[in-house]
Amino acid sequence: MSTNAAVSVGIFALFMLAAVALGLLSLRGRDRTNLAEWSIGGRSLGVVLIFVLMAGETYTSFSYLGAAGWSYNYGMPVFYLLAYLAIGFAVGYVVGPILWNYAHRNNLHNITDITAYRFNSPWFGAAVAILTTVFLLPYIQLQITGMGVVVSTISYGTIGLGAGYIIAFVVTEAFIIFSGLRGSAWVSILKDSLVIITLLVVFIYVPVHYFGGLGPMLDRLVSERPEWLVLPGHGKESLGMLWFATTGLLNGVVYTIFPTTVAGYLGAKNPGVLRRNALIMPFYQVLLFVPILLGLAAVFVVPGLDDSNLAMFKLVVDSMPAWLVGLVGVAGALSSIVPMAVFMLVIGTMWGRSVLGVHPRTAPHQKQLSQLVTFVVGLVALLFTFISPSTLVQLSVLSYQGLAQLLPVVLISLLWKRMSTAAAASGLAAGVVVVALLVITGNDTLLGINAGLLGLAANVLVNVAVTLARPATTPPERLAVDELPEEAPVRA
Repeated sequence: MSTNAAVSVGIFALFMLAAVALGLLSLRGRDRTNLAEWSIGGRSLGVVLIFVLMAGETYTSFSYLGAAGWSYNYGMPVFYLLAYLAIGFAVGYVVGPILWNYAHRNNLHNITDITAYRFNSPWFGAAVAILTTVFLLPYIQLQITGMGVVVSTISYGTIGLGAGYIIAFVVTEAFIIFSGLRGSAWVSILKDSLVIITLLVVFIYVPVHYFGGLGPMLDRLVSERPEWLVLPGHGKESLGMLWFATTGLLNGVVYTIFPTTVAGYLGAKNPGVLRRNALIMPFYQVLLFVPILLGLAAVFVVPGLDDSNLAMFKLVVDSMPAWLVGLVGVAGALSSIVPMAVFMLVIGTMWGRSVLGVHPRTAPHQKQLSQLVTFVVGLVALLFTFISPSTLVQLSVLSYQGLAQLLPVVLISLLWKRMSTAAAASGLAAGVVVVALLVITGNDTLLGINAGLLGLAANVLVNVAVTLARPATTPPERLAVDELPEEAPVRA
């Protein structure tokens, strides 16, 4: 191992141990037998922990690798990330408190709990848990893959991708199984601190090193690569204005009912925390400009990359000292570990509560079942990463668009008392089928429109038609209500 690799890997290993220790320390003085404490932080997280947790879920390894890679390949279309997150935070200002109040009033832990309680149908909650797992598994694999790439790159090739995958799995499982959502929030403090520091350093250092400053870099971009700065960007005509608008709108709204986002909502100690977080989060996302701009810089510095996801890290490794490469690598790795941990926790809780733990005999063991599923899900994603790396990655195309079909089930149903179980299930099935067919046949996008939005339109139409034919009469206690007064009791 070279000196540079030893320094970089040493720093990386030190911070990985610190991450595990932080996660385990987060449970000091907490009830370790309580499922709510494990799955949603005991509904007691304040503004700081909710901020770092939800920032950790939005600033993933994709922000380091995918954002720079998209910028490198296409240019302007990558700004849909900033567009949909801005919309998501604005919508979340309203939606977050609605879901928090509903879950708090009825002692619910996740979107499958919400579904099962709203429709008084455990089987529907279980079906949503299984469907959601299919759509979330690719995200876990992508985070494992992303961390493997980061570890291999910052070690100057000394550590292989396979070892990086295993490190990602071991570190994440080491703290999430025991510490739960609170542990993820504590690790996010370390992660977000490093993200902010390293990205600011890289933002200043790389343009100066390669171009003499940010201004000269942008001047060269405007004069030599103007097609990267307008829609549809470079190389993909389908990423035009209509795609940008429909994708930004759809992803922005879906973000508010994304299973991991809802876990963050339900972990807050009161709705005011969520509103303050919605006001703060857009400022944090300004950091996304850094990998985007560095991806554009890489067009000149390392043209013709076989793997565009390496665009940003290629600039960093080739120009910065080993100790700083190690710190950037830690920030990138933790940006994989934190969201991966929350994804696994959410799937584990869904199965522990709605699939395996619904029987009277298994109900007292919901936490243990949830922890077991958390381990198994991570292991399955790891095995697929080795055995068939393209299988789950291909499914990831469907993930966000498929999860969009849960919007009527998880949110609209809380406000519309006439929606029946049959209407919600029929609409959900129709939406998923439409999205799957469009993606499989290569028609995403169709006429420039995001396939997920077309699926959601079919979903709503079928839902409304069935509801009008056979409306339900939902009891008031199963619908969303005005915000709880401070003294309102919580259902046991």
